[in-house]
Amino acid sequence: MKSDLQGIFDALLEGVVILDEDGRVELTNGEALRLLDGPGAPEIGKPLREILGADHPLCQIVDRVRRSGRPAIHDEVEIPRRLAPSVPVEVSVSLLGDAHFGGSEGGGLAIAIRDRSAARTLREEISEHERHESYGHIAAGIAHEVKNPLGGIRGAAELLGLSTVDERGQKAAKLIVNEVDRISGLVDELMVFARGDELELESVNIHRPLDSLLDLLMLEKGYEGIEVQRIYDPSLPELDADPARLQQVFLNLARNAMQEMEESGGRLTLSTRMTLEHRLVGPDGRPRPTIEVCFADTGAGIPDAQMRRLATPFFTTKRKGTGLGLSVARHWVRRHAGRIRFDSVQGEGTRVSVDLPLHPTPPSQTAPEELL
Repeated sequence: MKSDLQGIFDALLEGVVILDEDGRVELTNGEALRLLDGPGAPEIGKPLREILGADHPLCQIVDRVRRSGRPAIHDEVEIPRRLAPSVPVEVSVSLLGDAHFGGSEGGGLAIAIRDRSAARTLREEISEHERHESYGHIAAGIAHEVKNPLGGIRGAAELLGLSTVDERGQKAAKLIVNEVDRISGLVDELMVFARGDELELESVNIHRPLDSLLDLLMLEKGYEGIEVQRIYDPSLPELDADPARLQQVFLNLARNAMQEMEESGGRLTLSTRMTLEHRLVGPDGRPRPTIEVCFADTGAGIPDAQMRRLATPFFTTKRKGTGLGLSVARHWVRRHAGRIRFDSVQGEGTRVSVDLPLHPTPPSQTAPEELL
């Protein structure tokens, strides 16, 4: 009977853990082992509290069910893992009646765990898609209302500079012209969300734009104390992409990482690979071959409150930043039917991953992506 149940449980897409009346693990399946990759995976015969720890979210839910005598369902519980980031899951805990498992009788619990990371990612992708549409509307409005007056202000400032004879007046006129040009440049950057520029696709070796941007960054001042490590997969196939736009994306991400380590030094690791666990899914619902490009730094990390605002236009933590760099980078990655993922731990550093399909879907056919 137990072997038959094990076969059934292993075929399920949900994680399953069966506890006896003493809280010891009697049965489990492969999906549960994957999701509960914490300090120790559930081992048959050991108490769940001993395996995961009394403060583990799953153990706390089990304790509440035992005290109340009623089943419970919890949505999007964050489960910590040892070898991977925490994963959101749906947890259902039910009381067992007179079922027999391994000689135990009654008093047991059945725990079902469902991975909700794909659903969360899909919601975030849809939300991001809606935000980018709103950015486009805002950009078009700003361009219409701001660009024309800026042209008039610039022209008046130039005339003022030509007509004035004192040095102070000329400096003031020049300052006005420079500030108008700066604002106009910001509006042009923001207009990328509204223009919908077409990509100029060609077959690209992903390592070439990465090497080009590193050569460029090494010429900039302030990065002398930063070590650059390249971990490339030489077997990667070429992908269809716009090399100029990709280099713009990669340059922005690499420069952000190096600026985080500018004062204290550190290491920037660039890695590439074909990814299986984060493959993109196309409009037809089928997984597409996906290349992952990662930028990992050893800087101070990003606080959780700021993580939620990353890639929001005009949000920046830098003294001289415009707050448009990450927004524009994410825009061009989306135009390639890809996505950007952020993972950061304060005091340890930040990891930014860019997922790109080998063959991007035309923008008109692109739907919000989800993870497998």
